[in-house]
Amino acid sequence: MTSHLKRSAHAVSLTTGRLTSGSRILPSFLIVGAQRCGTTSLYRALAQHPLVLKPVLRKGVHFFDVAYRRGLPWYRAHFPLRATAARLHRRFGHRPLAFESSPYYLFHPLAGARIAWDLPGVKLIVLVRDPVERAYSAYLHELARGFEQESSFEHALQLERRRLAGEADALCAEPHSQSHAHRHHAYLARGRYAEQIGKLEAQVGRQRLLVLDSHRFFADPDAVYDRVLEFLGLPHVADPVFERHNARPRPAPMTVSLRRALRDHFEPWDSRLRPWLGEEPSWRR
Repeated sequence: MTSHLKRSAHAVSLTTGRLTSGSRILPSFLIVGAQRCGTTSLYRALAQHPLVLKPVLRKGVHFFDVAYRRGLPWYRAHFPLRATAARLHRRFGHRPLAFESSPYYLFHPLAGARIAWDLPGVKLIVLVRDPVERAYSAYLHELARGFEQESSFEHALQLERRRLAGEADALCAEPHSQSHAHRHHAYLARGRYAEQIGKLEAQVGRQRLLVLDSHRFFADPDAVYDRVLEFLGLPHVADPVFERHNARPRPAPMTVSLRRALRDHFEPWDSRLRPWLGEEPSWRR
């Protein structure tokens, strides 16, 4: 299908969704980040569960970060009908759960408060990985998508402080504004996970938050998947097919000196993750 036809189909589907918004369910849980930490892989594994209902159009709705001005009826239009959920409830004897995955939610300065206000009781899942690897992966991802123009990863890191200066404050001052740099150039800032998770916990509470080490997920997906089902209160109905998604080839490894400098930069933040993970981060052992 061409991009034009895809956009047309999307518009038709969303229009239909808006007309039936009052008959649709809101998500019971969200995968909120972090970017380039396996969120797509977890999303696709969970979407195979018969009691987990994905959005009708795309995995990430991005309502609480860049589309909040559209209003809650617009957001609700992206999710399945209550009648669909009711049929599944009768079939399996368990209430199905809708969800979506938008990894900018964790980092956006207003998303957490918006989620807490509009979705009281929602559960949130965060995946984290070695922030050094995440930073390089994010840079290559943005470069491939055309959102990054710097051909040197190291130079992009040097520019980050200037690029992001004042951007979070500007987003808070103008709640419906967007920041290209904040969304696409935060290679270091997005890897300071503890700062973001701590803020999110203050907004929704520890019991509604599950933090996962993505290395653990890829090394032993069955165990992590079962842990997610337990957190969500879902029965284990069938075994999903686990796959790794959105991996990008790396043109060259980081220099030893840059890797060491980044590891030192993230050490204070990594050390604060243990209360959420229940153990030392895999990349610090």
